[in-house]
Amino acid sequence: MILGFQIGFLDIGFKDVLDILLVTILLSQVYKLMKGSVAIKVFVGFLFLYLIYLVVNALQMELLSTILGQFMGVGVLAAIILFQQEIRKFLLMVGRTGFSDDGTWWKNVRFWSQNGKAQRANITPITEAAKALAGSSTGALIVLSSDSPLKFYAESGDAMDSIVSKRLLLAIFNKYSPLHDGAVIIHKDRIVAARCILPVTERDNIPAQYGLRHRAGLGMSENTQSFIIAVSEETGQISTMQNGVVSHNISSQELRTQINKYLHEPKDIKKEVEKKAAEDGDASEQTQAVPTPEGA
Repeated sequence: MILGFQIGFLDIGFKDVLDILLVTILLSQVYKLMKGSVAIKVFVGFLFLYLIYLVVNALQMELLSTILGQFMGVGVLAAIILFQQEIRKFLLMVGRTGFSDDGTWWKNVRFWSQNGKAQRANITPITEAAKALAGSSTGALIVLSSDSPLKFYAESGDAMDSIVSKRLLLAIFNKYSPLHDGAVIIHKDRIVAARCILPVTERDNIPAQYGLRHRAGLGMSENTQSFIIAVSEETGQISTMQNGVVSHNISSQELRTQINKYLHEPKDIKKEVEKKAAEDGDASEQTQAVPTPEGA
């Protein structure tokens, strides 16, 4: 055993340590790719189903074990079907970066922060831009993410990696700009990408006043832990979405308050959102998640 050591009856060598390190890097890259998308929820559900299979198999519950065993027998094929988009994007990421001379690969595999310090986000450009866009009745869709760059959705648009500024946001959503159609994703005071495609909500009880922009923002809030700002092109009103809940026709000051709570008090704002969803419900219908807009 070369450069090895022993833990109890286990002999651990250099190859074992290297193997664990490579698996850790691989899993971290897969997690970063899936983080912020609905795929992570599918993966958790698939893992939970596998754990149930292990339990029923250990308890010798033959009927249920046989049914789940047939499903697990095609587990690899099912994973390829379920995660085909994520697998494709992962392979594209590996092929695009490679071991480039500019250190792109090294930056991608690192899972520690370069700065190591959290920065307080500057939300003034966002609120001022939303106010100006609402004043000119210019449609806009902005996604704020506090914990993930939402790489899965960012890659559907045009990468920017620019500092957030009011003028830049106004230029992006200008009606004559080639980037105005789609959403802007912002993470840590930087515009990650523009012209991004967001998942549209599948609810069938959406009020007719909500257009495709609001439906996409609502769908994004259902699939991720992001905070979405939508400016209506028809009415010029500002709406926000989080956890499937819409706050309609809010002022710029209310927008600033909500963004601050989302960025700096994520746990509290989630409780408030759930409370608001319960208060806005007329009965036990799912319409509690989408308040009817006033005068839209």
